[in-house]
Amino acid sequence: MSPNAWRALVSALADDSAREVYARIVLDTSVEPTLDALSPGKRRRVLDSLREAGLISPDGAGWRMEPDVFRVALAAAPSPPRPTGANRFFVNGRLVTYPSRAGDRDEVLARIAERMMQPGETLSERALNDRLAEVVDDVAAMRRYLVDAGLLDRARDGTIYSRPR
Repeated sequence: MSPNAWRALVSALADDSAREVYARIVLDTSVEPTLDALSPGKRRRVLDSLREAGLISPDGAGWRMEPDVFRVALAAAPSPPRPTGANRFFVNGRLVTYPSRAGDRDEVLARIAERMMQPGETLSERALNDRLAEVVDDVAAMRRYLVDAGLLDRARDGTIYSRPR
C-alpha cells in the first residue's frame, strides 16, 4: 500500500452517503435502504469509492468490510521524524520541558538566548519578559538561568539586559 493510501480512505468517507453505507456494512445491517435512496449514478460512485479505497469488497450478493485497511494504511504512512537535540524540548516553539542533563540545558538556553536578542542588543526587563513569555511559562526563572549561564548580561539595577558579543 502506498504511503498516501490514507487519502483514499478519507476521500471515500468524506461523502455522507458513503459513510452511511460503510457504517451499515461494518454493523452488518442491510445497506439496501440507503442505496435505494440514491440515484443509480450516485449508488455506483459510493460503492466504487468504498471498494477502490479498500474499505469494502464483494461478498456473494452483498458487501463485507475489510478489517485490516486502516492498520495497513497507517503502517504504510511515514512516521513524522522524531525531534533531536534541543528540539526535543520544544513544541510549536515553546519550551515544554526543562532538560535535566547539563548538556541539554546548555543547548536549550543557547537556543532561547539566540531567539531573545542579537549579540550586543540591549532590552529593558519588560521587553525581555515579553519576548521570553512567547517561549516559556516561567519568565523570571528563565531570565535568571540565562544570566547565570552567561548568555545574558544584567545591569546592576536589573532594569537592562544585553547579550554579550
